[in-house]
This record gives sequence, structure tokens and C-alpha cells, in this order.
Amino acid sequence: MRYFLTKHLSLVVLFSLLFNVVSAAKAADAKAFEQVNSREALEQALAKHKGEVVYLDFWASWCVPCRKSFPWMNTIQAKYQSKGFSVISINLDANYDLAQKFLIENPASFTVIYDPKGQIAKHFAIQGMPSSMLIGRDGKIKQRHTGFFTKKIPAYQHEIEQLLSK
Repeated sequence: MRYFLTKHLSLVVLFSLLFNVVSAAKAADAKAFEQVNSREALEQALAKHKGEVVYLDFWASWCVPCRKSFPWMNTIQAKYQSKGFSVISINLDANYDLAQKFLIENPASFTVIYDPKGQIAKHFAIQGMPSSMLIGRDGKIKQRHTGFFTKKIPAYQHEIEQLLSK
């Protein structure tokens, strides 16, 4: 009986350690997260993608539709990047740890900027979560969306394709 308990206790400890290592590795992957002056980070990101079509997305960890939008944003980033397209997302959580946890659960293959004071959201007069806008190659806002609806994905992609063709 003692051998049985010792063996199972050892397995529990081993799996706990393994889980902690995997969690730490996932946390390291989510480090592509700007924690600097939010406005400066956005200006730098937009400058880096000057002349491209940019999908600018505002999200928060508590936002259920935001969780649905991340896989799609990863897909469009991969699909259109070679044509001069980029996704930049702005997180509005006041608590950095909540945003990090979200990114571990919903990885991003695009730029993520942390805006805990909502400076960027205020500048763009964001009304709800998620909110997004399409910025044309000329740097001007071409479309605005409040909410994310999977049934509208074909319309969102059509807007992107129209801007990319110009």
C-alpha cells in the first residue's frame, strides 16, 4: 500500500512540474506584447506598416466576441500579409495579467499593444468591444466596426480585399 501511494504521489508531483513548465513556456510565447507608451507604440507600429492596409482591433480579456475574433485575425494576417496587409491589436485591460492570460489562451500572430489607460481607444472614440477599423494604404480610416460577428466575416474580408486591390 505504501509503495502504491508513493508511486502515485510521485506521478502527481511529476505532472505538476510538467504543467508548470508548459505554462511558463506558453507565457513566454505571449511576450510579443508592447508595454510602453501606448500612443508611441501605435505610432511606431503604423509607421512600420506605412503603405499597407491595416486592420486595427481593440479588445479586452473579458470580451467574449474578442475570443472569437482572434483565430480569424490570425488567419487574415497569414492570408493577406504578402499583399501588404497587417493586423495591429490594442488591448484595453487595466490589469496586464488578465491580458497575458487571454493571449496564452488565444495566441496572436500579429502586433499587440497594451493600452491600460485607454488613451488610444479615447483618441479613436471607441464605443464597444471589440471595435475595429480598416486603414487604407493612404493612412486614412476607411471602415469602422463595433462588435465581431462570424456571419459578417465574408463582408469583412471583402472590405479588406477591396482595399488591397487599390
